[in-house]
Amino acid sequence: MQNKLLLNIAFTLLFARLRQSVVAAIGVTFGIATFIALVSFMTGLNKLLDGLILNRTPHIRLFNEIRPSSNQPVNLSPKYRNYQNFIRSIKPKNEGAEIYNSQKIIRAIKNDARVLGVAPKVTAPVFFRTGTIELTGFINGADVLAEQKLFLLSNYVIEGKLEDLETVNNSIFLGKGLADKMMVEIGDAIQVSTAQGALATLKVIGIMQFGIAEIDDVQSYTSIQTAQKLQGKPAGYITDIQVKLKDVSLAPGLAKQYSELFGTRAIDIQAANAQFETGSNIRNIISYSVGITLLFVAGFGIYNILNMLIYEKMDTIAILKAIGFSGTDVKRAFIFLSLIIGLAGGLLGLLLGYLASLSISYIPFETSALPTVKTYPVNFNPIYYVIGIFFALATTYIAGWFPARKASKADPVAIIRGK
Repeated sequence: MQNKLLLNIAFTLLFARLRQSVVAAIGVTFGIATFIALVSFMTGLNKLLDGLILNRTPHIRLFNEIRPSSNQPVNLSPKYRNYQNFIRSIKPKNEGAEIYNSQKIIRAIKNDARVLGVAPKVTAPVFFRTGTIELTGFINGADVLAEQKLFLLSNYVIEGKLEDLETVNNSIFLGKGLADKMMVEIGDAIQVSTAQGALATLKVIGIMQFGIAEIDDVQSYTSIQTAQKLQGKPAGYITDIQVKLKDVSLAPGLAKQYSELFGTRAIDIQAANAQFETGSNIRNIISYSVGITLLFVAGFGIYNILNMLIYEKMDTIAILKAIGFSGTDVKRAFIFLSLIIGLAGGLLGLLLGYLASLSISYIPFETSALPTVKTYPVNFNPIYYVIGIFFALATTYIAGWFPARKASKADPVAIIRGK
């Protein structure tokens, strides 16, 4: 009952100085709306930029790295194994890029409950030839269905159908930059030669664009069978095993475990793309910092308005105390007044922020580097709205607490005598 009475007093004080209250609420509304629009747009943009690399990167990649053997024959010799041996000019062992027992490894990884999916791949450096043009690049022999499931490869296709790689023999998808340099279109034939001298004629059935020139200028995709045939390898030949996990945070530990278990090199997504994660975190911190700063600025506006309101309502405070209200009751009444302003301004700010974000998401964003993106990216994550209303109430509570505390300590006798 007492809280209801204090709320009525708070509303009475609110409407008594309606103009100042509206100004304070508008400050909160502006802060919340700007925070929602800014954070939604910035995180949406970060998601797009990081997705260009991170979404195409497996959480764990297993491969064979050509490097010198760590156990040299002299160290294995019974005579010299206990000596300190200094060996110079060690040559790498010619083991090749093939992952041995790849099918058994793939089956074992698929049976791991922590794994979302596995996509095998055959990669090789090649030379692309058409007419007198010869360009260096890479060919990726992919399991199209697995690649699409884990990495949404079709999102980067601008011409052709990705599924045709499995049905059309000796076919290839080229990166947009590579196709432009070679001046080829869908239906044209190109020659591809490997470093070992093998030569094959492939039909261009599609063009892809990832939006990163370093990738679009060299990358191409074909089926695993075509890539194996191009290199003269058997059906079980695999150079890369790409793994996606249900929880990406497990990648570093699981990569080390797989490397020891299967005897291959394994690199996790954090190690492969640390710079992108760092850049994204910094941009997110900047976005949150600017938005929260706006909320604190709005809180200072409420503080000033409530401070002036208390000075103007000293006689009301004196009367409330004279008829039996305690200092705590007076403080709670003014805090209720502050929270009412924060709640009203915050809810309106959430609505305006959502409308602003929605408007941004409809603004055309057309660039040749990102052909599949048609509008500006916006992230409508509900957590931003929860954070927004929380800070609206928190800042207005803090802004109202100091003036309310001052009002609770006011002496009614001194106020009435002054009047």
